[in-house]
Amino acid sequence: MYKNILVPVVFDKDHDTQASYAVARALADKNAKFTVAHVIEDIPDYVTTSIPRDVLASTRREAEASLAQAAKDLSGSTPKMISGHAGRSIVDYANDNDIDCIVLASHRPGFSDLFLGSTAARVVRHAKCAVHVIR
Repeated sequence: MYKNILVPVVFDKDHDTQASYAVARALADKNAKFTVAHVIEDIPDYVTTSIPRDVLASTRREAEASLAQAAKDLSGSTPKMISGHAGRSIVDYANDNDIDCIVLASHRPGFSDLFLGSTAARVVRHAKCAVHVIR
């Protein structure tokens, strides 16, 4: 099956991270490597000038702690914090790190998303590896 699996996570109730982990385990080769990643969207400079640096640093530390905890739920995984646009950053990370499968939870779409969330749709369209979307 797959040897290098990326599982992007979002810290909300709309995305079923545990289901992503179960699918990742089921698709994994015996000695597969798992990476649990979270993308922090870039904040425009004109906004960051209005936010105290300690608030930005504290928010990042909280996200890193949440990511470390999430990675513990997928035994043997490595946590990875990525900065940038979620869809693009996930695809770029997968391409740059020889990922052969992405297991991605998607929220229940609204009318504006039509069938897949915007991040999941971008990953499905642009990833060079297999992508499994969990709803």
